Amino acid sequence: MASPGKKSFALRLDPALYQALERAAASDFRSVNAQVEVLLREALAKRGVKVEASEPARRGRPVKESDNG
Repeated sequence: MASPGKKSFALRLDPALYQALERAAASDFRSVNAQVEVLLREALAKRGVKVEASEPARRGRPVKESDNG
């Protein structure tokens, strides 16, 4: 399942390329999906294509609203 706000799509890769992505992701302590995203952003930046910075994912429990009004 895709994260909220993320676009999902099927991507067919050569098995050797996928294995290389797995190795690179593991050495950077990332998932393959995150590694692909990083590499795509780097490639676009190298070509001078600007990508808007997305809002970072929220982590942890939501903050409770206090009733101390």
